[in-house]
Amino acid sequence: MRIMVSADMEGATGVTWTDDVVPGTEQWQRFRRMFTGDVNATVAGLHAGGATDVFVNEAHSSQRNLLLEDLDERATMLTGRHKPLSMMQGIDSGLDGLVFLGYHAGAGSDGVLSHTYLENQITGVWLDGVPASEGRLNAALAAEYGVPVLMVTGDDKACEDAADYAPGAGMVTVKTCVSRYAAICLPPARTTRLLTEAAETVMAAAGTVEVVHVPHRIEVEFDASHLAQATAVIPTVEQIDVRRVGFDAPDMTGAMKAFKIVTAIAGGAVQGKYG
Repeated sequence: MRIMVSADMEGATGVTWTDDVVPGTEQWQRFRRMFTGDVNATVAGLHAGGATDVFVNEAHSSQRNLLLEDLDERATMLTGRHKPLSMMQGIDSGLDGLVFLGYHAGAGSDGVLSHTYLENQITGVWLDGVPASEGRLNAALAAEYGVPVLMVTGDDKACEDAADYAPGAGMVTVKTCVSRYAAICLPPARTTRLLTEAAETVMAAAGTVEVVHVPHRIEVEFDASHLAQATAVIPTVEQIDVRRVGFDAPDMTGAMKAFKIVTAIAGGAVQGKYG
């Protein structure tokens, strides 16, 4: 059975603030090891549950955070930018399941390092009128390929969010949110056991599910008006309020590609301290 792991870092064991996840800092070097440990624990569990091929898409920021030299040798890893489907690059109808590892709550929500794609310029994203985290967006894309979300890991807020968009998935809470930059954390020895046990268990639900191929609408709200103005020049994207844009797409694959363009343009329009 083929399983894909989309691995983000904000929801990894122990991570609580900016320096833990920003490449080049001393803290980032420390937490790269814990992040890789979470992935390895999950890979071990998936194989114990019957997986024969585990593909890891490194999905955080520079997408060069996981330590390949320490990766479980049974896995393969896609690392580096740029990818047409970003966090979901590698999704296809031949997969039997998907794991969202190290995920976090969405922009405008409570949670450790909560955001949606851009760290702080986006204040909210809506998919078909429903507030959307990266997990919800990615789950909708997976549904288009008939691939079930088997497991979600992160803080308690990420797992609460996932219980709505992937109610059949196993949840592993590696830390409990106190604030955006603080959490009650479990040590790696404990999260390793939790991740491995859960990954083995969820393999019982692996297999294809019904394909959901429908049109979608995404709306994005920014923290400043000029970001909405900048992104509204993209064909099909319309400015619908002072700080809000929206667009329609015939399917989720197209919607996610358009969303990636919106975030890229907005990120490039940020000007120093004033945003």
